Amino acid sequence: MQKLLLLCVDDERDVLDSVIRDLEPFSPFCEIEAAESVAEARDVIDEYLSESTPLALILCDHIMPEESGIPFLIELNQNPDTRNSKKILVTGQADLEDTIQAVNNHCLDFYIAKPWQVELLQQTVKQHLTDYVIAHTNNPMQWVTYLDSRQILQAMAEKRTQFGE
Repeated sequence: MQKLLLLCVDDERDVLDSVIRDLEPFSPFCEIEAAESVAEARDVIDEYLSESTPLALILCDHIMPEESGIPFLIELNQNPDTRNSKKILVTGQADLEDTIQAVNNHCLDFYIAKPWQVELLQQTVKQHLTDYVIAHTNNPMQWVTYLDSRQILQAMAEKRTQFGE
């Protein structure tokens, strides 16, 4: 099975460690990576893309020292290699104007406020990964054990009906 890249970006190491720990249930089918800056995140994405591992989902903080999260998510949305990835802003500091900018640029799939609830984080990631594999992979069935099996099976049945099978 091809693994998917799940990338977490936050300048605070303790926050990154906590997010990575909370995302552990996704490790059987995702490469879970952490980056402490936007520059480091770009390097991680480039490395995995060179190995044909797609960025399926990114969880990104907004306020970081050198570059902030929302412009980075907009950049990812404008890049053909990362446009389809699901983008989740996990922050406690984005103001309304920043959030509007992200929404208006169609680069934000979900917003989670810090501190987050583990169940909400896991449920949100599961839902967005399910949406990603249905829309952007050739064989979503390979993830049926790990993601929303009902939604994947329904999407596959609809595709068969659509193509008259």
